[in-house]
Amino acid sequence: MNPKARIDELVNILNDANYNYYVLDNPTITDNEYDKYLRELINLEEKYPEYALINSPTKRVGGEVLDKFSKVNHKIPMLSLGNVFNEEELRDFDSRIKKAGVNPEYVCELKIDGLSVSLVYEKGLLKTGATRGDGVVGEDITHNVKTIKVIPIKLKKDIDIEVRGEIYMEKSTLQKLNKEREEQGLPLLQNVRNAAAGSIRQLDSKIAAKRNLNNFIYHLPNPSDYGITTHYAALEYMKNLGFKVNPANRLVHNIDEVWSFIEEWTKKRNDLPYDIDGVVIKVNDINEQRELGFTQKYPKWAIAYKFPAEDALTKLVDIVWTVGRTGKLTPNAVLEPVLVMGSTISRATLHNEDFVNNLELKIGDIVEIHKAGDVIPEVKGVKFERRTGKELDFKMIDVCPICKTALIKKPGQVDYYCPNELCPARGVEKLIHFASRDAMNIDGLGSEIIEDFFNEGFLNDIPDFYHLKDHEEEILLLEGFGQKSFNNIITAIENSKNNSLDKLLFGLGIPGIGSKTAKLLSENYENIDNLMNASLEELISIKDIGEILANNIYNYFQDNKDLIYKLKMLNINMNYLGVKKKSNDFITGKKFVMTGTISFMTRDEIKSLIEEYGGSFSESVSKKTDVVIVGSSPGSKYDKARELEITIWNEEQFKNLVEQLKK
Repeated sequence: MNPKARIDELVNILNDANYNYYVLDNPTITDNEYDKYLRELINLEEKYPEYALINSPTKRVGGEVLDKFSKVNHKIPMLSLGNVFNEEELRDFDSRIKKAGVNPEYVCELKIDGLSVSLVYEKGLLKTGATRGDGVVGEDITHNVKTIKVIPIKLKKDIDIEVRGEIYMEKSTLQKLNKEREEQGLPLLQNVRNAAAGSIRQLDSKIAAKRNLNNFIYHLPNPSDYGITTHYAALEYMKNLGFKVNPANRLVHNIDEVWSFIEEWTKKRNDLPYDIDGVVIKVNDINEQRELGFTQKYPKWAIAYKFPAEDALTKLVDIVWTVGRTGKLTPNAVLEPVLVMGSTISRATLHNEDFVNNLELKIGDIVEIHKAGDVIPEVKGVKFERRTGKELDFKMIDVCPICKTALIKKPGQVDYYCPNELCPARGVEKLIHFASRDAMNIDGLGSEIIEDFFNEGFLNDIPDFYHLKDHEEEILLLEGFGQKSFNNIITAIENSKNNSLDKLLFGLGIPGIGSKTAKLLSENYENIDNLMNASLEELISIKDIGEILANNIYNYFQDNKDLIYKLKMLNINMNYLGVKKKSNDFITGKKFVMTGTISFMTRDEIKSLIEEYGGSFSESVSKKTDVVIVGSSPGSKYDKARELEITIWNEEQFKNLVEQLKK
């Protein structure tokens, strides 16, 4: 047999063996046979590199080393899921689905504790693997994804497709890895989630290859493009392409069967070879998913049930204070480290003075730690029977722990504030916020680095970010900094100058202005000068702003004109780069609901049009609804609209409006 034909044959044998072993859990050849074939393939590829195939299993051993991760834009955003924590909240989710006119079947899936991944294939070949990131932009991890044996490099069909899933590490892999790290004197990895995430974000793919990562695929973002009408069929379709799909998924017919599935896996979860932290429930029918739609963050047709949080007892060693960027003081519990739901907890927020006093906390108490939703640790209560008499009473401080300025407490509020706007702690928090992902997104400048630069005197105020390049010699002398890391930070800082106005507004840290309000202001005013010149009355008149926020905005720009001038001089973009909403008397400011089928536009196209002209789109009819668009075969929403005497547009009326908008 000629070498090219033998290489082709060996690649097919080994890839089939990998698929049967890792995906189907059904070995077809022995380990010795596999090793023999693999050695033969390696030898042939070394001798005849021109015949090596892109989907050869030898490509999975790693070896590619990156300088940094490049960014990947998700064509369809990778949204997260809303959470429920008990049966009542789960049934409320089901009720909301039914109130929207849907009587669904559900698909129940185990919620794998790992790292979300998007895989894009072109003509059946793996092109990119990317993390979720912020849902819109992720990191390119293709070099590491290729080392995961269950992820096919070549599909069974030569098609273009994107699929999504979870990269995870099995419990036995973590145990083996930690045993090796212990023998080498290295710190142990705490849990499979962190271990998987840390492995997949290695710049050197050889490290990821050694970690023996695994993967389940669970989502096809655009099933209709492949003629698929249900989520369950999409899972089967992806399985037939060669992906590993969790066999524990189940199609159920009502919420009672969903709860039975949850109860079953709550008992069986510890028997699995991997960690799960809950169950994901999705409406099965794709058309019903479209009808239900999305919130800004979550799909309305899916929810994650999180297993009940675990509690643990530990000692409250101390209470320390942190000062936020607005000057607000927060007490924090310093705890003897304790393992809760796979994570070591040594700190927990105590919220405010009233919270501490209501719990009757004393330093030295044995306290109960609760990890709500497997995410946020909090102090739940005190074990008074465990007191020895040596505990110390909690005493509220009266001066800022950083600058020693006398604290103030605003009327009607429970929080204390440091009024000193020049307080170093406020300065650091302000800088951290400005550089954060949802603000100016300066990659490489985490909180610890910003604190170091602040302490070194390189960063004192926002404009100083854009002068860091002048401190190159001093920064390169600091531990952990090389020329590459410095250059990457400077590049990220320069790139941040091109952000849209809404990113800048959020980054400035105006009290009460989150990312959503920053975008609303940017859409309304288009540039910083228009916003700075807005009167208080004008700001108050904007929907969803209100008097308090309007005062915050107005006062901020009155007090910070010099800062804005400095940022302008640094060539930081002051214009909104998004799409400004258009205006139309029939749509702007009104709330719409749709029922039935419109022949000339899809539901998503109608929703986009309404939102483009400043209207809002809802799934249910209420007294607040302004217009119901009615197509063929309308549902109960039509009857509700007539009952409430809400304006109804039929298809012809709506089509006339659309044609007017196009002129």
